[in-house]
Amino acid sequence: MSNRLLYIVTVLIWGSTWIAIEYQLGVVAPVVSVFFRYAIAAVLLFGWCLATGINLRFGRNAHIRFLLLGLLLFCLNYILTYQAQQHITSALSAIVFSTMLWMNLINARIFFGTRSGASVWFGSVVGIVGILLLFVPQVEDLKLTDTTVLGALLCLLGAFIASLGNMVSQGAQNAGLPILQSNAWGMFYGALLTGGIAFAEGERFAMDWSAPYLLSLSFLVIFGSIAAFGAYLTLLGRIGAHKAGYALVMFPVVALVISFFFEGLDPSWNIFLGIGLVLLGNLFVLRDRGKRASLAAAEGSACGNASSDDYERLSLPTRT
Repeated sequence: MSNRLLYIVTVLIWGSTWIAIEYQLGVVAPVVSVFFRYAIAAVLLFGWCLATGINLRFGRNAHIRFLLLGLLLFCLNYILTYQAQQHITSALSAIVFSTMLWMNLINARIFFGTRSGASVWFGSVVGIVGILLLFVPQVEDLKLTDTTVLGALLCLLGAFIASLGNMVSQGAQNAGLPILQSNAWGMFYGALLTGGIAFAEGERFAMDWSAPYLLSLSFLVIFGSIAAFGAYLTLLGRIGAHKAGYALVMFPVVALVISFFFEGLDPSWNIFLGIGLVLLGNLFVLRDRGKRASLAAAEGSACGNASSDDYERLSLPTRT
């Protein structure tokens, strides 16, 4: 699958998961919803591996990486995100979470020595300015005593933890660990840790059998977890977290469009201008000026990897 298609899949799916999370809030505690989401996703991925004969045995060092991946990307990150959306709208949550772009740029430099070019930095600045314009009405109304501040801070912390999870995933891929099995084990450990947190907090593991909850949970498991993480982490391994992270600036645009229909968000000048800047920044961050050869080589290597092909076979049917 091409980088462009992976990018589009990631943006469209994750841009729509924020409204799906709204239907998860209410009867079931947020931490329990996260547990259900990744426990089911892990079972499905393990089932696929067993049915197709894909190896699931790895050494201790690999499992340490899987455990970190589960803790950062499939546990704490989502617990904080679910908690944040009890205080802020899905669109606002997506906007705040998009600051992960800069976190990825900085963390990629710290952990991997990745030097981002001028076009990447310029595009990221333009994109964040666009996000700030989208955020103008909420910023004007914010007060230090407002619960919106708490929601934004929780979301910001979730973004930072997710960025660290991105670094763990990139490191695992650099070490030759396959994406499919890494996600299966990572989601298993994430569900296990989340379940432990829920148990320690005295939460009830009760399922909400209503249609909205079950449908949103199914969407988050199949698309938001299995398909989107497969696409995004594959893209991350090919072009690096500093570029793949711009998908997180793009999906607030999708979230805003959905908010027009589901949350009564009124369009205004700042929204149109903000979207325009986000799209402009996207052009600068993702252009491959002077690096086509290296990206083509990376893509060819990834496409030739058996684990990538296995994951593609798994995720393609869910997107038809």
